[in-house]
Amino acid sequence: MEHDLGNRIRGARRIAGITQAELASMLRVSRSAVANWEGAGGIWPASARLLSIATLTGVSYEWLATGRGIATDATEGLPAVRGELIDDPQELRMLRAFRGCRVPIRRALVDMAEAQRNRR
Repeated sequence: MEHDLGNRIRGARRIAGITQAELASMLRVSRSAVANWEGAGGIWPASARLLSIATLTGVSYEWLATGRGIATDATEGLPAVRGELIDDPQELRMLRAFRGCRVPIRRALVDMAEAQRNRR
């Protein structure tokens, strides 16, 4: 199961169209560190490093870290990516409910929310 993380790191890098050396340079690590993360050697980056990889490659942090969700969800709007905390219980409840929905339902909810916002 842990090797799946290595596959997701490789997948994120490929989605972004960058080489191991390019990702290593962006993260200021060696190319061999990236190769180790992508391999089956059991060496994994810390959570903060995973967040950097997700941000640099444009994939969802949730997908990269856990395999849940969709790899290419837009991450720029996610509070965790921007370093914000969700401290409103209603917002957290809504976010959890949203994450539990299937993709077509998520899209419909986003469309509905955007339509509501544009009416103001």
